[in-house]
Amino acid sequence: MEEWVSAWLRAQRSEGKRGIEIKHFGRSYYVYRSTTFWDRESKKRRKRSIYLGKLDKERGFISSKKGIPRFRPKSIRQYGNAMLLHKAMRDLLPLLKEAFDELWQEIYALATVRILGYVPLKRVGSVWERLYDPNNLTPDLSPKKLSVALKEIGTDRVGQNLIFRELSGNGRQFVYDLSVIFTRSEGINIAEAGYNNDHLYLPQINLALLYSMDKGLPTMIRALPGSIKDISSLYNSLQDVGIEDKILVLDRGFFSEDVVAFLIDRGISFILTARRNSKLYETRIHLTGHFFYRERLIRFGRRRVGEYFLYIFEDAILKMEEEKTLYKRLDVGAIGKEHLGKSLKRAGRILILSDLDKDGEEIFMMYKQRGGVENQFDTYKNVLNADRVYLQDDESVFGHLFTSFLALYGYCTLEAALKEAGLLYKHSPIDLLEEFSKVYIVSDGEREVISEIPKKVAELDKQLGLDVFPKEILS
Repeated sequence: MEEWVSAWLRAQRSEGKRGIEIKHFGRSYYVYRSTTFWDRESKKRRKRSIYLGKLDKERGFISSKKGIPRFRPKSIRQYGNAMLLHKAMRDLLPLLKEAFDELWQEIYALATVRILGYVPLKRVGSVWERLYDPNNLTPDLSPKKLSVALKEIGTDRVGQNLIFRELSGNGRQFVYDLSVIFTRSEGINIAEAGYNNDHLYLPQINLALLYSMDKGLPTMIRALPGSIKDISSLYNSLQDVGIEDKILVLDRGFFSEDVVAFLIDRGISFILTARRNSKLYETRIHLTGHFFYRERLIRFGRRRVGEYFLYIFEDAILKMEEEKTLYKRLDVGAIGKEHLGKSLKRAGRILILSDLDKDGEEIFMMYKQRGGVENQFDTYKNVLNADRVYLQDDESVFGHLFTSFLALYGYCTLEAALKEAGLLYKHSPIDLLEEFSKVYIVSDGEREVISEIPKKVAELDKQLGLDVFPKEILS
């Protein structure tokens, strides 16, 4: 409740007026007199509210002697899911204002709408109009304007890097990984031919994603030519974003002496999985410790080698499964005894290089958390349909991927809220948005009234601690 409203209410009570209650609907305040009466059927006291009038900051109390004024709706918009969307995107709003002076409203609206799923440019305006906007923005969402905006955003690497740098500054531990999207558009020069999962030879674009393990949020997306190697992408991406004094978790695709030297030189701590054929597996490391991971026995040891440590982990169950597989391959003649001997020494083992001097279990858990980036790639490409790149040039593709990244950030913010509340096993962000879409806000031009809030939605709002709805409504 705003201070001027509280001051008016205190003045009324100081004059001896009792039972005065203020209710907040939308942007307006309404005055009621509340009394209680005995309900014979329920055999308990119940509350009765009598409408007295409206409260205006400039005109003060506006009496209504005829009771509740007649309400004639002029507009109906989705309120519950719209407020969820804006809460998910609120951290990005000031960054977009700073990075994209003239187009930030269009970018914000497009990304917000696309959290709901893939929406073609021609329908973005109509979807946005159905949503309540607490920020009172005025974006131009015509397909022509959005097409121009995507192209301009795509060429503004400085603006994009400002966003990425700010987001990357909020975490300590990061995962970096690559994925691929395919396109049939002939005008996209960045796409280079490669095979997809169905073994079709199609133009492809590499995607580099940086993901904060601390926050559970993406912090950078970068489109790269299909021919760029994993190591080259790492050099270029980290140069743009800058994550010195951070911890970077990488899979075995980035394993090389050059990468290790590069990370040490840049002051970036790392956890890097060695390739299974690396000669480092031959380094003698005694298994001196153990812990349990999801009821599986993990034995581990470590040894310092130059400027970094080698951590070896042996999963007892995985070792048994890999040994069985190796002997079966030997029986059918797929491998020889020499290959069997070498492979048995590495069965069930994972070798990790790191400059961090930590307990083995902590290193292992940080390595395991990198699975989150794979889930986010799936969300990015499937839920947001970012793989449907039917745009006509590189600049438009870059703009499309960037706005889809912003939508992914908003989606993952909701996912993080569900996870923190212990609800992620029951609800996805899309489930949550669907439930909250049942709450509308109705306006007659002067007043805004929020529709009845279903019990399930009110409980979800309370469990998540998001405070989407005014407390006066929930009470």
